[in-house]
Amino acid sequence: MSDAYDPPLAGIRILDLSAGPMTAIGRLLADLGAHVTAVGLAGVTAHAPVGPVSLATAINRRGVAAVDIDTSTPAGRQQWTDLLGAADVLIEDTRPGSSAERLLAVHELRTAHPGLIVLSLSDFGRDSDFSTWQATTPVLHALTSELSRSGIPGRAPLVPPGEQLPYHVAAAQAGVAVLAVLLDRLRTGIGDRIDFAILEGAMQALDPPFGTMGTASAGVPTAQQQRNWDAERLRYPIVPCQDGYIRICLLAKRQWHGMFEWMGRPEEFADPKFEGLLDRLTSIPLWAAIEAFCADKTRNELEHEGQRHGVPTAAVLSLTEALATEQVVARGFFGDTELAPGLVAPVPRGVVEIDGCRASAGTAPDPGAPTLQGAPVLEQRPRTDQGLPLEGLRVLDLGVIVVGADTGRLFGDLGADVIKIENAAFPDGMRPGRRPMNASFAGGHRNKRAIGIDLRSAEGRELAHRLVREADVVLTNFKPGVAAALAMDYDTLKSVNPGIVVVDSSAFGPTGPWAQRLGYGPLVRAAAGFTKQWVYPSDPDEFCDTVTVYPDHVSARIGVLAALSLLLRRERTGLGGSASIAQSEVMLSHLAAEIAGEALIRAGHQRSDAQDHDAPWGLFRADGDDAWVAVTVRDDADWQALCRVLGRQDLAGDPQLGDRTGRDRNRTRIDEAVTDWTVRHSPGHAMDLLQAAGVPAGAVMHAAELPGWEFYAQRRAFREELHPHGREPYVLENAQLHSERIADPPLGQAPLLGEHTVEIATTLLGLDEAAVADLVERGVLQTHRL
Repeated sequence: MSDAYDPPLAGIRILDLSAGPMTAIGRLLADLGAHVTAVGLAGVTAHAPVGPVSLATAINRRGVAAVDIDTSTPAGRQQWTDLLGAADVLIEDTRPGSSAERLLAVHELRTAHPGLIVLSLSDFGRDSDFSTWQATTPVLHALTSELSRSGIPGRAPLVPPGEQLPYHVAAAQAGVAVLAVLLDRLRTGIGDRIDFAILEGAMQALDPPFGTMGTASAGVPTAQQQRNWDAERLRYPIVPCQDGYIRICLLAKRQWHGMFEWMGRPEEFADPKFEGLLDRLTSIPLWAAIEAFCADKTRNELEHEGQRHGVPTAAVLSLTEALATEQVVARGFFGDTELAPGLVAPVPRGVVEIDGCRASAGTAPDPGAPTLQGAPVLEQRPRTDQGLPLEGLRVLDLGVIVVGADTGRLFGDLGADVIKIENAAFPDGMRPGRRPMNASFAGGHRNKRAIGIDLRSAEGRELAHRLVREADVVLTNFKPGVAAALAMDYDTLKSVNPGIVVVDSSAFGPTGPWAQRLGYGPLVRAAAGFTKQWVYPSDPDEFCDTVTVYPDHVSARIGVLAALSLLLRRERTGLGGSASIAQSEVMLSHLAAEIAGEALIRAGHQRSDAQDHDAPWGLFRADGDDAWVAVTVRDDADWQALCRVLGRQDLAGDPQLGDRTGRDRNRTRIDEAVTDWTVRHSPGHAMDLLQAAGVPAGAVMHAAELPGWEFYAQRRAFREELHPHGREPYVLENAQLHSERIADPPLGQAPLLGEHTVEIATTLLGLDEAAVADLVERGVLQTHRL
């Protein structure tokens, strides 16, 4: 790390009382420079820095300070009071209604420390009828609707890979909430309590059913998608080759043209009908020819030639192969770390690059760093106290497709003035082609204004730079090098505005031999070893990751997290900075425990940790067509409760099933008993009965069912909006965070291309009507046309 590197969250103090998978929040913030202290508070929690903790928790806690406090003693109470008095953020995960929650007494803490921000984590939030319900990885996947789109029709839905994937994406959402509220607290001096439901975070950041779904959806709204196996596999086809499989993207005409040239311009496919997406994707002869073309070539050959011809291609790699690729090795994303005495394993070195340096906390930052006080930059901005923490910020959004849409939209939802810069010659690929608006664009670009500028022209770039002078953040997610060609990269813009923060996101990162590779989410999943794991164990060649846009949504949140961190640093230094995010590295970070575990096993160690917070049990058929319910048994208490619900006390008292090992040996017998009960209940009724007994369970919901489920209704998770250029009302996400002071997102509707060009040119650029008309006439500026 460079001597000049200044960790953006230096001086931010965080007390972390959480345990289990959500310790990933502390990890993200520590890597960005915050001083995180894991606190073991008697009667509330224990940080357990060494000993019998899961591998995932050990990875999250590396380099984090730790302290145990007994508040039953005067010295312990004073120590706790002193820590709280110096802290900016307290993270806690006491169960709602528990004795630990009562002992912690957050309300009293907030009264005594009014500037403190408390992030209260729970599976289902604290302000609904579901507050005592419990979740696990499969339950979260079920209740976000992810499982309803995963797997082969007619078979049980397939839980995606990653022991703690829903928690990882929720952690990124929680991090954004904390830093947004913290940035506002610097202006107001007033803290807040954030009521964070892990289920909501997972729903919003993994694969939101009413969010921006990208080209992988082939125009089908996620809420209407079912497990249509044949249609799904056509979107990003995987074809066999000499030494495995290759994934190919032919969604754009230019990509088809490249494939046609690469195949030697075969006459039988010269028909102009293949210019059409539907004809191209559904042509059995075409795909038979493509398979034959690939059959005798290796993955490396196909990747190289595909990229050379402008055809996005990616080998379907195993996780081991992915870690050995030249890109991962060259970027040094993993580093050997001692997690406990004698236990050394490769772990991620931080998922963000700040100012060209990997943001990673190898050791706890200096606790003596000065505490950040006040907001000398933002306190100059007008603020109307509408409950929007990012009010007063201006963001220039050059982002495209899903990552671009979500990154800017999160800023807009939290109150920033987001201006989408676009060019009619190269419109955002999310824009619908034949009609002005669709649900995906409406959901991904709400709360933004739009200006049309031709950045290929010198005049257009000069106008954009004038906007940069009065802006705070610039967002891009082009292929590396494109922003620089448009003079919108950080090295150019920092001379225009030294306080500007620039965030770029790309498939594989800004450096390394793969930096220029064409990449979409499905190709990144293939190259990062994710696709090969998203399979049924009995069918390792039937890849099931087709209907998902992971990791796009969570990568967007990592981008916002990085931007907010740099804005906090700007309040301390007056200077901006740059952040880069590689989507492939975000994905690999979510597999950190599995990667470290395999390395330790290869080194001769035996992995004995139970899955942290979570021991998946199974998916069971319920009453109804393709109806399923996820049920988890984590421990003996869950087992006894399950037996009571089933009315099978004979199972509860069976000595063969008295512990987890015995139950694992008799899974077939237990599965039959559970299925005999679940098939007599609807998924929702089975879930209600099991959760009432304390057994984590979740109905496998289809996306269209989510807005009508009472949990999401009580949490204001969705809203219906009639866009003036839409054909029918759209269902959109609503509340981004729940707290004492933060309002739901504004109702600004997604703009048409260049819809606000005249308004922005006159009010922000100071141009008169004649000058605007001249620039529009010459194509430097563009206005919307229906």
